[in-house]
Amino acid sequence: MNHFSAPIAQQIWDMKYRLKEADGTVIDQTVEHTWRRIAKDLASVEKVPAKWEQKFYDALEGFKFLPAGRITAGAGAKRKVTLFNCFVMGTIPDDMGGIFEMLKEAALTMQQGGGIGYDFSTIRPKGALVHGVAADASGPLSFMDVWDSMCRTIMSAGSRRGAMMATLRCDHPDIGDFIEAKLDAARLRMFNVSVLITDAFMAAVKVDMDWDLTFEGVVYKTVSARELWDRIMKSTYDFAEPGVIFIDRINQANNLNYCETIAATNPCGEQPLPPYGACLLGSINLARLVKNPFEDNAQLDENLLRDLVGTAVRMMDNTIDASNFPLASQEQEARNKRRIGLGVTGLADALLMVGTKYGSPKAVKLTEKWLHALARAAYLASVDLAKEKGAFPLFDADPFLESGAMMKMDTDVRQKIAKNGIRNALLTSIAPTGTISLYAGNVSSGIEPVFAYSYTRKVLQKDGSRTKEEVIDYAVQLWQDKFGEKELPEYFVNAQTLAPIDHVKMQAAAQKWIDSSISKTINCPEDIDFDEFKNVYLEAFETGCKGCTTYRPNAVTGSVLSVSETSEATPEVDIGADVIYMSKPLDRPQSLDGRTYKLKWPDSEHAIYLTVNDVLLNGHRRPFEVFVNSKNMEHFAWTVALTRMISAVFRRGGDVSFVVEELKAVFDPRGGAWVNGKYIPSILAAIGGVIEKHLIAIGFLAGEGLGLKEDPKAQVVGLSDLNACPSCNQYDVRMVEGCMTCGSCGHSKCG
Repeated sequence: MNHFSAPIAQQIWDMKYRLKEADGTVIDQTVEHTWRRIAKDLASVEKVPAKWEQKFYDALEGFKFLPAGRITAGAGAKRKVTLFNCFVMGTIPDDMGGIFEMLKEAALTMQQGGGIGYDFSTIRPKGALVHGVAADASGPLSFMDVWDSMCRTIMSAGSRRGAMMATLRCDHPDIGDFIEAKLDAARLRMFNVSVLITDAFMAAVKVDMDWDLTFEGVVYKTVSARELWDRIMKSTYDFAEPGVIFIDRINQANNLNYCETIAATNPCGEQPLPPYGACLLGSINLARLVKNPFEDNAQLDENLLRDLVGTAVRMMDNTIDASNFPLASQEQEARNKRRIGLGVTGLADALLMVGTKYGSPKAVKLTEKWLHALARAAYLASVDLAKEKGAFPLFDADPFLESGAMMKMDTDVRQKIAKNGIRNALLTSIAPTGTISLYAGNVSSGIEPVFAYSYTRKVLQKDGSRTKEEVIDYAVQLWQDKFGEKELPEYFVNAQTLAPIDHVKMQAAAQKWIDSSISKTINCPEDIDFDEFKNVYLEAFETGCKGCTTYRPNAVTGSVLSVSETSEATPEVDIGADVIYMSKPLDRPQSLDGRTYKLKWPDSEHAIYLTVNDVLLNGHRRPFEVFVNSKNMEHFAWTVALTRMISAVFRRGGDVSFVVEELKAVFDPRGGAWVNGKYIPSILAAIGGVIEKHLIAIGFLAGEGLGLKEDPKAQVVGLSDLNACPSCNQYDVRMVEGCMTCGSCGHSKCG
């Protein structure tokens, strides 16, 4: 069965991974050419490249080993991009010069295609005294806004927007504001946010103790630990953030806890990393390793798994030497520790193929068994590499072998490490694989359950027509090829029907043999009881998970693709059946009511005067036109253009609140300004803020960063209850592995 013949697999390969010239001229004629390009480039760092190129090609062939997107797209491309998917940036100093130096480093890293993580806990809280300037600090969230604005302006390599993770410790004085920051739907949209939860905090939650919020030894406030925990839970219950990272567990289990301290992760959380830490990602496709699928003797070929893991470890280790790095500090960190993140995808499909229900006790045991085999093979392969090429430079046998992760490793593996060293400090991780899983024939992503057995997507053709394509899960397609229309067995379950606790069990089972971490989403039903929801997180902590991310359909983030309750039904995602029409512009009355606002920008000698006129429509007052005026002639051209553009949008009717969001997101590379104690990233963002203030005053918006106060009879039609993908505009966005991911084109918020 050639699953690459599926249109969606070919389209994703062509769009994301197929090498082309800048003008679009195709270089990779076939997917086999892509595999050959990768194999040749990663073998080029070997003493005898020809010896390894075919071995690497064989691992890639048939989608058995899936290097992460940065490697697949960039290896052998001879372009200035990094092959590393993710970085954690340097520790942010608590001074203005250092903060903006970190901002520069972040921009350079995202420009080359890397997602980044930052811990903002090192920035003093809002209101704290700033010595030497007789002013109060604006706090970490104000600087997160600056990062967010910068990220919007950076188009990552491969036409991807930058992705970021922000963390804050549970004892930071601004933790309350951090927890609820994304209640403002327009704020921090380029960030995933997670709270760093300590063991001491969890102990305090259990017995309902007081909890001090401190910075540099000073107690700013004392709160109830349980009440703070409930605030975190309520926020993620309501709008899926913040995530939770069990930071003490991460540091205790880290093989390198003797030479590094971790305080942040990459955007999707599967890679907790030290300052300037970087990691490569790749996945073994378990769905391609099952012998005799759906038969009584079906089983995973563990001999093939071991051989494939050995090759994959060598390929990923070579990638460290073949890659560019945005910063010298990242290169030094990568070469000193040579950490890689080898994981799996297609786990749920593999379980189906051996007749096992995802989340069942048998599935838990098989997951542990398979990932133990993977971890053992990876560590042994790295020991062999150390014998051939040397251990990673910071290897120190005694503390390395005494780390939490290594203490449970097989005795013979530990003995070999003690004798020969090891090439890679950490080896295993389970990353989001949404795009590469689609590229590999729509296998299930990572360790997630199958999301939907099949769905219909409508694809826009060059002539403007739309065609229907059925996208079928890999294991389901295999079943249909083998048994035709025979009904699916009862062990076929999907993400919509699983109990949340079953997700936790599978994540905990996988974490036992993953030395880094796991990106996974625990899907919860919309009507889940709040106490039951909180128990998901407590269970994740008690069973050894390093973090927890849930998704519950809600009013803020919307709902995911709806699927039929019957497993054999094919949900249709009606993409484009309802064309979104812009209505005829509203007629202008002879006179309109409005207000004029004075905006004084610190760097401008003359004030800007902003007038917003309103029209009464269907009993509601709504914006109709905008005028921007200033004596500063440097502003003349763009203020006229802005006036005409915004007024044209307003006159079309409907929900025009996006105008505010887009203006507020504009980042001026020359720097913004502090206005009334708040950092505004540009003069255009300030104008957006004034328009927002007006829309709130007339009752059009519910509040700052919020949506419509009430429906003003919007004059557009479409699928407003679903999230449209920003890349392909199709309504198939779902939360997978901690990231909003499109099932149609593979676009992921996390890159």
